[in-house]
Amino acid sequence: MTHQVHAFEPPERFVAGTVGPPGERAFFLQARGGGRLVSVALEKVQVSLLAEKLEELLTEAQRRFGVDLPPELAPVIGDNEPLDTPVDEEFRVGTLGLAFDVDTATVVIEAIAAGEVEPEVELDDDEDEDDDEDEEPDEDLDRLRVRLTPQATRQFIERARRVVNAGRPPCPLCGQPLDPAGHLCPRHNGYHR
Repeated sequence: MTHQVHAFEPPERFVAGTVGPPGERAFFLQARGGGRLVSVALEKVQVSLLAEKLEELLTEAQRRFGVDLPPELAPVIGDNEPLDTPVDEEFRVGTLGLAFDVDTATVVIEAIAAGEVEPEVELDDDEDEDDDEDEEPDEDLDRLRVRLTPQATRQFIERARRVVNAGRPPCPLCGQPLDPAGHLCPRHNGYHR
């Protein structure tokens, strides 16, 4: 099976964004560079965790390797533009990988497609034959690889957080998202709020 690696080292633009109204938003990572545009779909929680883990990665890189990191962006206005069109989903992200390259002082983000192959159940006791095939299960999956500077990573983190927080406001009692028509709040024993 052939797979594609969409590598942007570095991209002209790498952002998290959405398509659709709050409550029905589809989340994407989008990379642009060298005349190419790649959009991959993922879940809201994946965007939120990616921003959180990138922040941890930058902090750890500074602590362990003494990397000079830019301060967190407070007053700086980042990229608030919508996603570039057309937003054609290349694949749905199943796994996100992060690394810090000490030699180039860059952050590497890799989004790997969700596996489409169902796990096989084998009843044979002889496992030695299949060891070569099972070493790297993600090997035949499409992936998006992006290499960012620490400054570009901070900008990505800030935008990702804005995108995640731009959805429906949470219910003050239960924390679930409020629809424009309200919702059935479990804290009110199912009464419409």
